[in-house]
Parts: sequence; C-alpha cells; structure tokens
Amino acid sequence: MPDDPRLVLGPLLRHVDPVSATVWVETDRPCTVRVLDAVARTFCVGGHHFALLVVEGLEPGSTTPYEVHLDDARVWPPRHSPFPPSRIRTPGGPGPFRIAFGSCRYATPASVDARDGIPPDALDCYAVQLAGTDQAQWPDALVLLGDQVYADETTPPTQAWLASRRDLSVAPGTQVADFEEYTRLYRESWGDPEVRWLLSTIPSAMIFDDHEMIDDWNTSAAWRDSVVEQPWWRRRITGGLTSYFVYQHLGNLSPAELADNATWQAMQGDGDAPVDAEPMLTAMAQAADGDPTAFRWSYVRHWDHVRLVMVDSRAGRVLTEADRQILDDAEFTWVEEAVREAVADGVQHVLVGTSLPWLLPHAVHDIERWNQTLAVRHHGRLVGRLAEKLRQAADLEHWAAFGQSFERLGRLLVSVAGGEAGPAPATVLVLSGDVHHAYAAELVQPAGLTGRVHQLTVSPLHNQAPHAIEVGFRIGWSRWARTITGSIAKAARVRRTGLEWRKQAGPFFGNELGELVLDGRDARFRLWATSRDDAGGPVFTRVLDTELS
Repeated sequence: MPDDPRLVLGPLLRHVDPVSATVWVETDRPCTVRVLDAVARTFCVGGHHFALLVVEGLEPGSTTPYEVHLDDARVWPPRHSPFPPSRIRTPGGPGPFRIAFGSCRYATPASVDARDGIPPDALDCYAVQLAGTDQAQWPDALVLLGDQVYADETTPPTQAWLASRRDLSVAPGTQVADFEEYTRLYRESWGDPEVRWLLSTIPSAMIFDDHEMIDDWNTSAAWRDSVVEQPWWRRRITGGLTSYFVYQHLGNLSPAELADNATWQAMQGDGDAPVDAEPMLTAMAQAADGDPTAFRWSYVRHWDHVRLVMVDSRAGRVLTEADRQILDDAEFTWVEEAVREAVADGVQHVLVGTSLPWLLPHAVHDIERWNQTLAVRHHGRLVGRLAEKLRQAADLEHWAAFGQSFERLGRLLVSVAGGEAGPAPATVLVLSGDVHHAYAAELVQPAGLTGRVHQLTVSPLHNQAPHAIEVGFRIGWSRWARTITGSIAKAARVRRTGLEWRKQAGPFFGNELGELVLDGRDARFRLWATSRDDAGGPVFTRVLDTELS
C-alpha cells in the first residue's frame, strides 16, 4: 500500500475577509485537500502539487481553529506541536486592527552560513513571542514587502543541491536557474517550524522585490538590454514569475478575484487527472516580463476601516530613459482609483505597500534625482554612460530615481490627506522595505493636511546591511550631507520637488519587524529588533513605539 500524501509546505493562511478565507498548501503528490468544509483537488505545476482552498461561511469577528487533511488523513497541525492551534480570525471583532510587516528574509537561520554573522531571524522571534501572548494581541495581518526568497544569493545547502543537478561553473552558477530550483528556495525559506506556524495562523499579503528574480531587477533600460542577452535569463525570469504566481500571488487574491481569473481557472483542469500548468504559466510569465501592461501584480486588501493598496514597484516599470516610470500609466491610474475608492468608502487608514521606499533620506533622494537627470540629459554620451554605471553600482533605483512617478504618487497622497478626494483619512502610510534598515519619516510640506502622511520602512527580517549601506544611510539624514547633495543637484539644474519631509525615528540597523496598531482614527507604529543574549540566544526587543495620527 503506498504511503499517505505528505504536506511539503504550508498551510499558509492568505486572504481573509469577514466571511471567507483562502488556505494554500504544497503536497508531495496529487491528492484531495480538506480544510474545514472546503475541499479541493491539487493542481500541478512542473511536477509539483499545490492547492488553494476557499473556506466560506465564516462569521465576521469569529475565530475558527482548523486542520488540514490530505485524502482524509490529518497532516496539520503536527503531533506534539509547541504552538497553539492554527486558526482563522475574521475581521469585524472588537479592538484595534493590528498589522505586522517587514521585508528581506534570507532563507532560515538553520541554512545560512554561521560565519556570515546574521542576527536572529525576526519572524522566528515574533512567532515564538506570539505563541506565548494572548491571542487578542496577535496581528490581524502580516504584510511581507519583498525578497521572500533570494534567487541570486543561495545558501551553502542549496548550492550543494544545485551542484547535484548541474555544473556550477556555468552561468548562472550558484544562482537559481528555473522553476524547479525556485521550489527549493521556498521550501528552505518557509519550512522552519516557527515561520510555518506563523504563516498558518496570521493572514499574509505579499509582493516581490528584486532578489526574487535578481539584484537590480529592471533598474534601467541599459540593465535590461544587458541581462536579456544572457542565455540563462529567459528560464530564470519565467521560473521566477511562475513560482511567484504560485507561491505568493494566488494567495493575494480574494475569492471573487480568483473566480474571475482565467489563468487560475484554467490551471485546475478537469476531472481527476491534473493538468501540468507549467507551460501556460511560462507563457504568462513571458508575456508579463515582455510587456508591463500584460499583467497586473498590484492588488488591494479590504480590512474594515483599513485599506491596503499593494503596488508592484518592479515588474511594471517603464524603462525608456526619457519616460522612466515605476508603473505604466494604466496601472498608475488603477492605483489612484483604488486609493480614492478607499477614501470614498470612509476608510480611516490608507496603506500603500511598495517594496521600495518613497521618502528616502534627503541626501540619498538628491543623488538619485541628480543621477536620473544626468542619465536623461546625456543619454548615449559619455556622461550618460557614467551616470548609468553609477546607477547600477550604487542601486540608485528607488522612487526618487523615477522622478515623475515620485511626484505623481506625492500628488495622490497629498490630495487624499488634504481632503480633496473626500473626507481625509487619519493617516496615509507608505509601507516599504528593501534598504536593510528601518526608519520613520513624515511629510511636512505642503502644510495644513488633515491626515498625516508617513513613510514606514522596515528591513530586513533576516539578513544584514553591508557597512557601506549603514554609513551611507546614517549620513543621508544629516544636514551637512543634504547641503552638499543639494548643491550638486542645483549645479546640475535638477528640478527640485515641492514636497518636504522629516525623519521621525531611526535609522535602526539589524533584523527587525514593524507593527501597526490602528484603533479608530488612532495609529501607532512599533518596531521590534533582534539581538543575542550573553549565552548567544535570540532576544526580541521593542525599540520604538510612536504615535502616527
């Protein structure tokens, strides 16, 4: 008699609304998956088996423990688990709405090289803390803002596994090459017990950043022209986008969006024999990579008096040098409509998720705008080529390096906070990661806004900042650095922004996780950081608690 089906990854609790939830799993073979009253057959991608179940009939403000059964055998929770039962808690109950967020999680502590000296994993520490905390204090959502896996920086165990498949002296070497190798990264990143339990019981919303594909992904047209010439790139980008669609994006969608998604409907096939969806997803990935308008990765989460508009800051870029944009016009219009719809719905807190910070330290912002100006003004000439080299070497690719997108987002947020789109929410919060440290900044010009506009950046969850980044971002907020970079920008006739912002807190370096506590019109931002005690054990400490509203 064959062995019973096995749970490879998950369960992940993904989209949760007042009456329904989606639960994602990966299994080791085709089977039937059951969670509460929801039942689904697995679907197949590249020989791997997954299921996304829609659990319906839940009560608003309720808490429902659940188990996972494969072919009627219970496989979750594990026997003798030290963690509380996984549960689905729907919005609508009393008390504040709590959100945990962060970005940049490099594998798990057990798989990285100890010689790298990476501090304790913030998600692991957070899971352990929650397990011993009253469930009323648990977050209602976990927002992961990019670099959930690192395709271009693999761990020693993964490199050994890659070497068993192919010659690592041939590009892409120790980086991953295709969908199969991406599945290894997700097992490595989401397989440790702490994070596995956390993702099973806290609803999650996710978006990619560059390392899911490759460092500097879509930095510029010159970068793209160079990478597409590499013989390994096509399999890499299609494998990366396919795996992102399966492991992350499907769970971002509501049940109604899943029902309207033609790709998702086609993937499930007919009858008991699953269709391998890899060819159709490869075609989808190729189309999405070749034309930013072909697929929208941005999405919206509706959370009672809170609204999250998650913005794709990577795949939807327009890279034409004279018309650089973070998003093409159609998708930016979609974002504007989603934000204004939140205001029309009376939302008290509008959250804009974007992997890349919108408001940077002033000196860094000036340098990115200066660099873009030179690259455009001298495109095709020596100064333009030097500006491009600096852009790629120094990662000058945030919102500030896409000047018209920076200003367009600014106009949108100012109009919302100023009450032009309807009654102003209490806060407009831009949540970001990427830069391997944490800080809070507030928009102060134009003055007189009814709602407050903040940039909240939290990164990394499990990684570390190179010394050069730490030095650069500490200096970047200083008055003297801003004076110097402002003079450089003025000499180059860089068009200055009419927006002004100030640092509220930070920068903080290390492994960190942010928390928002949103109660009516009140909002608080808390920051937790990891360290080690005298015995080398992990310590999780609150380092910031500040009012935002």
